[in-house]
Amino acid sequence: MPDPLRLVDSLDAIDPAAWDALAGGNPTVSHAFLDCLHRSGCASGESGWTPRYLALWEGGALAGAVPLYEKAHSYGEYVFDWAWADAYERHGLAYYPKLLSAVPFTPATGPRLLAATDAARDALARALLGIAKGSGASSLHVLFPAAADAAALRRAGFMERTGIQFHWRNAGYASFEDFLAALSHDKRKKIRQERRRVAEAGVRLRRATGREASEADWDFFAACYRRTYREHRSTPYLTREFFGMLAGRMPDSVLLVIAERDGRPIAAAMDLFSREALYGRYWGAMEFVPGLHFEACYHQAVEFAIERGIALVEGGAQGEHKHARGFLPEVTRSFHWLAHPAFARAVDDFLAREGAGVAQYADELAERSPFRKAGV
Repeated sequence: MPDPLRLVDSLDAIDPAAWDALAGGNPTVSHAFLDCLHRSGCASGESGWTPRYLALWEGGALAGAVPLYEKAHSYGEYVFDWAWADAYERHGLAYYPKLLSAVPFTPATGPRLLAATDAARDALARALLGIAKGSGASSLHVLFPAAADAAALRRAGFMERTGIQFHWRNAGYASFEDFLAALSHDKRKKIRQERRRVAEAGVRLRRATGREASEADWDFFAACYRRTYREHRSTPYLTREFFGMLAGRMPDSVLLVIAERDGRPIAAAMDLFSREALYGRYWGAMEFVPGLHFEACYHQAVEFAIERGIALVEGGAQGEHKHARGFLPEVTRSFHWLAHPAFARAVDDFLAREGAGVAQYADELAERSPFRKAGV
């Protein structure tokens, strides 16, 4: 019988069905999604993401798990601690390796302490701290946890950091026009103009799930994805091999939005989705068309969510431009532990000041909601 708590360096050691039962249907933390990242080499020891998954066993059955990595850098996380690493370096201290509980390259909220009960979540949170303290790592970070996990991490004594993303909520809309009717006049007019401009440019949008998309669709999307990174003078995290694995193993959880003109593709976006939520992920274009980014990444995602009865669309990291398109500010959270007492105090003070600024920003956004006021 396995030990009650065990670190594993491969998901091969954990039954996919048992893992997914604890993941609650969230595709971003599913066994297949994480395993594709590892098998493709996108998130592996060679790329600076060494798996150190924590598994909790009860009576021989998996009762809890944590996607945990030993990190040699801070790329692909979307909760930025580069300044902390620089401060360590200036004082002659090593910030890396650090420990990180997150989904690589995926700033989406979801389970991090995968468990069916609060007691199991508390046990995982305490175990994480114990592992960090005995590992020699500089720090431990848990990014974008679900609400139940956040509560357990607070109880365990982690420092809390807040941020802002923009999420769309489905108020039971019958159609995209029904959603537009809920917006203020200027926002409704702006979206209609964007969509009309794309159509008048001769662009047509096609949606295909992983089950429906062809190899040519995936080849084109991967080329768009790489182009986006080149335009930002950056190296892409993900490979064509990864996207192919994802399409084969999660065909009903992946959505491609392909923009075509004169019978040829010119842009594409990729989303992950479940019955409860859609997660906007990647985008790229071979040609510039005004408004096409908003159409492919936001309007098509919202329309798909309405058609499928999906309650939530997470638009990804940053991007206040989403607000004018019906995406409202949501506070995101991360949790942190630093081994060095003086640095821990300094970071705790910084997080308190940063958190006050985030709260003020959220309040300001709430005051200029894109939705119609009651009775207007």
